[in-house]
Amino acid sequence: MTAAPAVLLVSDHVHGSVHVRAVPDGTETGRLTGRHVSEHAGFLALPGGRVACVDDRRGELLVLDPFADELLEAAVPVAVPAEHLACDPSGRWIAVTTGLGRNTEPWSDLLTVADLRTGEAARVRTRVGEPGVTVLGGGEPLVALRHREPGELAVHRFADLLGARPGCPPVTPHALLPLPDDGHGDAQAPFSRHVFSATGEGVHRARREGDVLVPEPPIPWEAPARGWYLRLDTRRRALWSTLRGGPTDPRRWPDWTNQAWRHDLETGRTRVTELGPGLVFRLALARHHTAFTRIHPDGDELILLDAHDTDRRVPLPAMDGAPRRGGTPWEGVQRRAVAASPGADWIAVTRGGHGEVHVIDARTGHEAARWRLDTPLDHGGHAVLRTRSDGADGDPVGR
Repeated sequence: MTAAPAVLLVSDHVHGSVHVRAVPDGTETGRLTGRHVSEHAGFLALPGGRVACVDDRRGELLVLDPFADELLEAAVPVAVPAEHLACDPSGRWIAVTTGLGRNTEPWSDLLTVADLRTGEAARVRTRVGEPGVTVLGGGEPLVALRHREPGELAVHRFADLLGARPGCPPVTPHALLPLPDDGHGDAQAPFSRHVFSATGEGVHRARREGDVLVPEPPIPWEAPARGWYLRLDTRRRALWSTLRGGPTDPRRWPDWTNQAWRHDLETGRTRVTELGPGLVFRLALARHHTAFTRIHPDGDELILLDAHDTDRRVPLPAMDGAPRRGGTPWEGVQRRAVAASPGADWIAVTRGGHGEVHVIDARTGHEAARWRLDTPLDHGGHAVLRTRSDGADGDPVGR
């Protein structure tokens, strides 16, 4: 059986370009220039192998089709700086929240909603913060905003937001659900009509009933650490996160502990797997593996977990300008992005500052190719890997 063609989109958000290359040979199939994609909001998988992202400089939501003759399918004006983006399970109704950007504290309270079928869009005011967002289906679409301090899930009818008058009017949610103040990380399971929010005490969950959310018992982390990131596994109907523990001082990041956390939504079982010390954050889901990158002064590596959570570790070459002992792992340093598709066995890992992309075969752990781009991928860039019908759009939250 011939594998479906795979493409990788790599954003150099600092230098303003999006590279599109065939996997694994690296043939360039498309490119955007002058586009500074929001690394925090990330890429959102849409049906048909398409992706959405936000150009933080121009203030546009971009819909990209890497399998079409024209890469840029649509551009819709949105408020920035983009914090999070999500769509309903059909991929039609989309929401973009605003938050921090390159500021020291959140300052924008604007929320943009758009109908990708008609191009209609509206902006409204909600609450200043760094809100997470999900767009729920199973009836008329609902927008669920996850706020902090005070923590809550604020539920809005999508039609009400899209029909708002011009001038960015303030809106009032028609339903509220309390949350702890430290929420960070959101996911949606369309098949069960659940929405999930990561907090210090566990993963809070609620189920859509009509136009409201009904709370259910939280899912415990079953570890002393917590997750700051949630992702739906469309292959196994599970939630994934990375649990970070250890010292709170970010200058002691080499001593942070990291564990892969997987919760099976059908059985209710939770598995926790040790990853090792250092900086581990986003993860990627390939056909049979889950991929993490770990950055540490003693050496970086790609960690591949199979269906039984058995790990394979692949050393990665050091980065000039990598985080160092005594400094923070966030400011003015190089990092890595990791990407995979549930329809393929390829893993892509960037090498920030070097403009390199490592393409790894998850089945063997061997490097199949190493590409050198003509932009440096400062801060690691961001990446998404798609096949046309990989089912990644079953996770309707930007990553």
